[in-house]
Amino acid sequence: MTTDPAINSITSPEHPWPVRTVARKVAGWIDRLGAVWVEGQLTQVNVRPGTSTAFLVLRDPAADVSLTLTCPADLVRAAEVPITEGNRVIVHGKPTFFLGRGTFSLRVSEIRAVGIGELLARIERLRTRLRTEGLFDPARKHRLPFLPRQIGLITGRASAAEHDVVSNARQRWPAVRFRICHTATQGALAVPQLLEALATLDKDPETDVIVIARGGGSVEDLLPFSDEALCRAVAYARTPVVSAIGHEPDSPLLDHVADLRCSTPTAAGRTIVPDLAEETARIAGLRDRARRALSGWVDRECRLLDSLRARPALADPHRKLDNRAQEVSMLRESARRDLLRGLTARESELGHLQSRLTSLGPAATLARGYAVVQRLTGDPVPPVLRSTSETCPGDQLRIRLVDGSLYARVDVAAHPNVKANRGPD
Repeated sequence: MTTDPAINSITSPEHPWPVRTVARKVAGWIDRLGAVWVEGQLTQVNVRPGTSTAFLVLRDPAADVSLTLTCPADLVRAAEVPITEGNRVIVHGKPTFFLGRGTFSLRVSEIRAVGIGELLARIERLRTRLRTEGLFDPARKHRLPFLPRQIGLITGRASAAEHDVVSNARQRWPAVRFRICHTATQGALAVPQLLEALATLDKDPETDVIVIARGGGSVEDLLPFSDEALCRAVAYARTPVVSAIGHEPDSPLLDHVADLRCSTPTAAGRTIVPDLAEETARIAGLRDRARRALSGWVDRECRLLDSLRARPALADPHRKLDNRAQEVSMLRESARRDLLRGLTARESELGHLQSRLTSLGPAATLARGYAVVQRLTGDPVPPVLRSTSETCPGDQLRIRLVDGSLYARVDVAAHPNVKANRGPD
């Protein structure tokens, strides 16, 4: 260790540290870390002929973080598995800070390539964890719109996957709109660029569905589409995401968390939009069905109206009224005849009664020469005499004849010969 007294002093504007002091303190702190094992993806391998040191760049697959590596050139040249850019490796090294250049690097003593078996085992462990968390559950998946306003496409620049998706979609629906984000689809830069493009399209209100497309490839080439960060970003995206990675046998984890999995980019282009010819034919068929249904309904209602109009009540609505009017007239004539018949019968009976009363009445008796003798007593109706014993001398009498009345007085001396005085009628 250095014995520079400035190392242990307190810095201030009056007593600043020199550059060498800062560099030495940083180197001392880094030296305490010791050797570590680090995993990442190689993005740069520089082994110049005739040199003894190789320079490499190791990048984190899920973040925009890289680390410079230095190692003996023979370690790279003598590796059993060729160490090339894009390989996933595990390195063992000690962090080192170079005082002269003020740079940090990892001095590597061992490099191990991550084999296919190890990669597949990691993918299976991640698959199990994501399934346990429910990210594969069909209930949480979004339903794709029938006709998206705009399709977001994440794919490689000038790739066959882009051509397949766009050409097949426009062949089915010529007016479809795309917003294409070109990214790396393999290598160390793939995951960060895919995450950035996904976030950009997910925030776009015009984008109704996002397609992540790539052609087929090896397991190493498709590793970015089984990355945990990408899978979680797709699972929690607001916009429906369609996975169209590789060919039919390829099945990265992205296929399970996406809202829809298409076996190929071509299948994705045919799935995300309806077919214009089919929809036109379907609309024509529905229009014909609607026309036939409407015509059938109109015909049925017309027949019903014809049957209603053919009924007697509607065919001749006055017939019922005329029949009822005729019945009323007949009943009225019958009532009149019955009334007249009754009046005639009562009139005849009245005539007979009148004749009987006339024949039996006092007038008829008087007409035959009889008279009615009444004794005047001052009563409103003088009593009729039926016997001579009912009179006394001096009584005033009224003798009613058929044509008038006579008044007389009873003479006591000549009782049998009553002297009659003719009185007024």
